[in-house]
Amino acid sequence: MKTEFQQHLTTRFPFIENKKVAVACSGGLDSVVLAFLLYSAGYKITLLHCNFTLRGDESDEDARFVSKLAKKWSMGMAVESFDTRQYATDHKLSVQMAARDLRYAWFHGLLRNHTFDYILTAHHADDALETFLINTARGTGLRGLSGIPEQNDQILRPLLPFSRADILQFAKEQVLYWREDSSNAETKYLRNALRHNVIPAWKDQQPQLLDTFSTTQQRLRDAEALIEDYMSLVYNLVITEIESGYALNIQKLQELPNTKVLLYELLHPFGFTAWDDIAGLLEAQSGKQVFSATHRLLKDRTQLLLTEIPSEANEEKLIPASVENITTPISLRFETVASFEVTNAHTVFVDKTSLQFPLVLRKWKDGDVFYPFGMQGKKKLSKFFKDEKLSLAEKEKTWVLCSDEKIVWVVSQRLDERFKVTRETKEILKITRVL
Repeated sequence: MKTEFQQHLTTRFPFIENKKVAVACSGGLDSVVLAFLLYSAGYKITLLHCNFTLRGDESDEDARFVSKLAKKWSMGMAVESFDTRQYATDHKLSVQMAARDLRYAWFHGLLRNHTFDYILTAHHADDALETFLINTARGTGLRGLSGIPEQNDQILRPLLPFSRADILQFAKEQVLYWREDSSNAETKYLRNALRHNVIPAWKDQQPQLLDTFSTTQQRLRDAEALIEDYMSLVYNLVITEIESGYALNIQKLQELPNTKVLLYELLHPFGFTAWDDIAGLLEAQSGKQVFSATHRLLKDRTQLLLTEIPSEANEEKLIPASVENITTPISLRFETVASFEVTNAHTVFVDKTSLQFPLVLRKWKDGDVFYPFGMQGKKKLSKFFKDEKLSLAEKEKTWVLCSDEKIVWVVSQRLDERFKVTRETKEILKITRVL
């Protein structure tokens, strides 16, 4: 497997050589093997461990195990702890989905801050099959069936061609040690039930299951790519950006085949679900509206207007120097500290004496300019978002923290160079976004 893996890296991921690479490492079989394979191939990597604090001492032991592994193999190490159950409650999510959201929010923050160029996860062929079956049960569309991508921007999954059996055999041959998550044996979770009960019986009936499944998923990915190319043409044909959002040309939409499907592809990122009502807008009287949790779609004579729903959360908030915490519109914590540490997407350290209070927290707006940390010169926020490949939904949720109309922090994305800590700094303010 070592030779096959190195060939796969050379063929599919040659661009990671000499880059800052991290590996998501739970301490389990798959991630330990991935770390070892990269270590054996001579890559200098950092292990990233998420402590979701769901299993008490067992979770802490996982973190200590990964730390020892990093030390043994002379790797860097970073651990982030989460109150996963509280996050799940606050956001009305399952614990599993909450853990996933927290994990990837941390990873994307590290990537946006350029702490790492790429983060590798240990998803493999069996994971892809399990995800396919779960998404099938949920009634997902083509996106959910086309599988776990081997590359999603800077998130890479180099173990996808290998099965769990391949990985286990390799680990035994190399006499590797790993941690077993006790919750993985609980079949009350759908993924575990598929893993332990359904897929083994299926493989008994069809030993080449993973190979044939891989072929099927590749065909689905090809179909998805074709649809995306087509939707790019449709977007340019029917959508115009306006000051308050977007305008969809009804006549041009209706001239195209499968109009209802096109509306779904164009609008599902904005949280809409009432697709029959949305299709009905095409023939409705002006003024008719359909809402999602965050957006409004309005019939206006010859077009549909897509705009964000105004809310109190879009108001500016003043933050005096004496404030230690705010909880609305987002949660921020302010602490005066003696020194600064390694930052992540949700934490920055600024020169407190350079600030003019009260600070102002607001949504970003067109025309905003800042000086990105680590760069020379200023940049429009709209250009920064484009360079960072933020989606429209991500841009709409972006807040900025300002001092005397100067942006201090594009929250959870980038500090402004003008407010960084220097050798002359006498007072350091630590600002944390609390998720």
